[in-house]
Formats: sequence, C-alpha cells, structure tokens
Amino acid sequence: MPIQMTLNQGRVPVKIFTDDVDAASLEQLGQIAQLPIVHGHIAAMPDVHLGIGATVGAVIPTAGAIIPAAVGVDIGCGMNAVRLSLRAERLPDNLKRIRNAIEQAIPVGFAQHAQDVAKRSTLQALEKPLEEVLQRHPALRKMQRNQGAPTWVRQLGTLGGGNHFIELCIDEADHLWIMLHSGSRGIGNAIGRYFIELAKREMEQQLGTLPHKDLAYFSEGKGHFADYVAALQWAQEYAMSNRREMMRLIVEALRKTLPHFEATREAVNCHHNYVAIEQHLGRQLYITRKGAIAAYQDQLGIIPGSMGSRSYIVRGLGNPESFCSCSHGAGRRMSRTQAKKRFSAEDLAQQTAGIECRKDDGVVDEIPSAYKDIDQVMENQRDLVEVVHTLRQVVCVKG
Repeated sequence: MPIQMTLNQGRVPVKIFTDDVDAASLEQLGQIAQLPIVHGHIAAMPDVHLGIGATVGAVIPTAGAIIPAAVGVDIGCGMNAVRLSLRAERLPDNLKRIRNAIEQAIPVGFAQHAQDVAKRSTLQALEKPLEEVLQRHPALRKMQRNQGAPTWVRQLGTLGGGNHFIELCIDEADHLWIMLHSGSRGIGNAIGRYFIELAKREMEQQLGTLPHKDLAYFSEGKGHFADYVAALQWAQEYAMSNRREMMRLIVEALRKTLPHFEATREAVNCHHNYVAIEQHLGRQLYITRKGAIAAYQDQLGIIPGSMGSRSYIVRGLGNPESFCSCSHGAGRRMSRTQAKKRFSAEDLAQQTAGIECRKDDGVVDEIPSAYKDIDQVMENQRDLVEVVHTLRQVVCVKG
C-alpha cells in the first residue's frame, strides 16, 4: 500500500507506511525530523515502533553527518537465510534433537565459544582494522573483556540475546531453510555505547547544550566523525561475518542429525540496523536504517515474523519514497516489560503450538502477541517489496 500518513511536525516531513503507529513513536519521529542534518524526508516502515535513541523502523537520510544513537548499539544487526536441498518429509517426527544440536553448536545470551572456532582468514581480515580503531580509542579496549582471547574473537559465531534467534523453516514448496538473526555482539555494543557518549560530549562542547540527549551527531570533517565511521564499518563487517560463521556451524551440526543435504542457496545476508552511503534525492547521503532493510529493485531481503508467525523472503521494488527500504520484521506492539506482565509461559506454549522451542518464562517477552500482525505489515508494504517465499518455522532457538 502507498504512504498512509505524513507527519509534518518537524523541519522535514515523515512519510509513514502504516496507520498503526502510537503517539510516543510519532513524537520521537518528530524530534528526529527537527534536526538540521536530515535531508528531504524521513521514511517510517510498517513495523515502526518506539526505540532507544531513535524510532525503530525509521530510515533517516542525513547530509554530512551521522547520529550514533540512531544506529544504536547492536550495529549491523541483521538476517541470514539459506535454503537446503532437504524437504519437510525428511525431518524426524521429534525435532528436539535438532534444537539441541543447534544449541550445543551456538552459544546464546552472553556466552561465547570456549576456543577460537572462526576461520583464521576471517579473524585476520577483522583484526587489523579493529586494532587501528582501538589504538586511537584505548578506552574501547578496556570495554572488551579478555578470557584467554579477545571477547570479539570468541563471540564470532554466537547468537546473543533478546530477539535474536535461529530457526528451521519450511517454505511453500516444503523446502527446508535455516534462518538466523544476530548482530555485532559485545564488541558492537561497546563501540555503540562509546561513540554515543562521545557524540554527546562533542556537541555539548560545540553548542553549550544538547538539542536532544539522544540525537547528538558527528559532522563530517570535524571531531571524531572519521573514527566513528571506521568503527561503524568494522562493526557492520563483523556482524556480517558473525552471521556467516553461525550459518557454517549450524550446517555442520545439522549434518550430524539430518539425512544428507546440500545448502542450495544463500538467499541473503543483510543488515537492518546500519548506515550506508547512497544516492537519493539527487545527492550523496548517509542512510541510517534503524530496523529496516534495503529494498532496491530486485534486491533480496528477509522479513521475519515473530515466534509462531510466518516469515518472508522478499524482492525489493526500489521505491524512492522509502529510500529503497522496507520493514525488518513485524515490529513490537508492546515492550518486553509489558509482555512479561501480561502473558505467561502457558500463553507462550499455546501461541507456539507445533513449534520446537523454549516455552518458559525466560522468553515470554518474545511471545507472538507482543508483536504486530506480520500479514498486515506485509500488506502495508506492497509498494516496497514482493514476496518470493513464505516460511513457517518448525524449530526456534532464542537468545
């Protein structure tokens, strides 16, 4: 569907691809739209909801500046999906063994591998550019705990917590897919927190006050802009490598529990929390996608639903009004705290019936009812993407 709402409370308009948006999110979008660095308009995807630093589902075009808090602390968070040659009929009746195999191969939450498991070539490619950042900002090194090896090394190929997940899904033709959601782990969090505070201090020094505590930005050619861009790009590459490494480990684990298969196709490995330099509105801009994926013409992407709802492999339509973007998921309808107060483990079990996953109090905040209706979200972005595959999960590992 086309743009359903335009917010005109800032210096530039906000074009919103849904009418399902709460007042707090509208206020937050209006604050971003006041910034002098925003160019043209802001686009808000159908999964838009209140976020920390900036609104989740916002696509923010800035000229000559970047807002670290809009990027956030899970830099490079995104998705990866691979289709296997196996069909659903080859799966065992009891899927718990499969879930256990994945959980044994991939540390979750704050955990990390007990030894270096990533390919040496991957580590070498990441090591030098990170060291250059750490030399200029030694405080960042202190934020990385060492346990026999730098934390980032041992966390490469790990899931993390919150809404990060690994799923086995089945598409409309009964093909099996591996799909996962993760980001830049502890090192990305450290980089994000460090530069968010640095931007605040820099703006206070320059202006004497902050227009908004969460919207401090680095300006091109000034202060630590170049250092932030270098750290940001590194964290985004680390997140991409983390997803590749996890996928490799999951495939290895599944080969021990499933009939012979081949990984037939990598649908996409994409960020949905990142900055890219792109051409829009006749000029080069920094595009911050805060909970949105790129959806250029014919570009493949992944839009996951919640635990217990459908997910989608999509192809972009290149809509300029959204800065060639689309939603990154269903989008939360209520906070984690609200979900825990409202729902129980019994509710979670009912809403995830037929899916092999955790059904305890520790993941109640991820219950499907805490999210928007993914089908409505997809309907609202018919002008942004077309559906290539529809997936339903049968196994889910939560962080």
